[in-house]
Amino acid sequence: MDTKNATLLTEFILTGLLYQPEWHIHLFLVFLLIYFITIVGNLILIALICSDPQLHIPMYLFLGSLAFVDAWISSTVTPKMLVNFFAKSKMISLSECMIQFFSLGISATTECFLLASMAYDRCVAICKPLLYPVIMTNRLCIQLLVSSFVGGLLHALIHVAFLFRLTFCHHNIIHHFYCDIMPLFKISCTDPSINVLMLFIFSGSIQVFTILTVLFSYTLILFTILKRKSVQGIRKAFSTCGAHLLSVSLYYGPLLFMYVRPGSAQRDDQDMVDSLFYTVIIPLLNPIIYSLRNRKVIDSLAKMLKRNV
Repeated sequence: MDTKNATLLTEFILTGLLYQPEWHIHLFLVFLLIYFITIVGNLILIALICSDPQLHIPMYLFLGSLAFVDAWISSTVTPKMLVNFFAKSKMISLSECMIQFFSLGISATTECFLLASMAYDRCVAICKPLLYPVIMTNRLCIQLLVSSFVGGLLHALIHVAFLFRLTFCHHNIIHHFYCDIMPLFKISCTDPSINVLMLFIFSGSIQVFTILTVLFSYTLILFTILKRKSVQGIRKAFSTCGAHLLSVSLYYGPLLFMYVRPGSAQRDDQDMVDSLFYTVIIPLLNPIIYSLRNRKVIDSLAKMLKRNV
């Protein structure tokens, strides 16, 4: 499309969630409560892991990092969404849009790598319990954590760099409640085919790699568990891994539908439902899922409450 004589747009309008106007107070209160519980829940989990020496092992270091990333994802999206419920102008500048997507890209990708690292950690712990301290050392744990965040940073940088090749000259309405990459492609005056290809290659590769890592790890865990004759050992293994499998299943579903499917496969409202699930609901559920299914976390919370009473 010819953009030589067109005025380039540097501000956009976020339409927000598609809802009836009379619902905005109720929705604001609901999402404010969700955000409050999300931040408090994840911060409490981080505080427990930092304060209890018994939790200073790889499994809980990964869990604490996951809680940090969940709070990061929620804080990237929810505050702007809450403001827009009552804002007369729902404008967002191009720079703010890029920053929001960049922040979300880092945190969402980092979470993928963390979930894969957690699966590998549980695989070594259950399949090779005697060699676990030798294999999963603190050094390897730190390397996996750093690699997860660096991988998230590099992945986000790639897509933000390619976003700068796009121009926006006719439409400035983003049918979403935050600046996501797919809605930006839809209103671009520049052909976004290269961007879509890069998104498919990099996002698809990361998701396939991390999902296969999780599936392979839990396949080995399943075979190991089935070989055991101890009912108590089987229950303990399933209890430890059940929460992680649930979290992985809930997180990857919306991501696969959003970023690996063909661009025209879903409507804007369905995109927003998927986005809402992994940016708002999953960060709320993760600390609840892991805390309720983990005896050490519950015991650590009980000790902390006793000290403060």
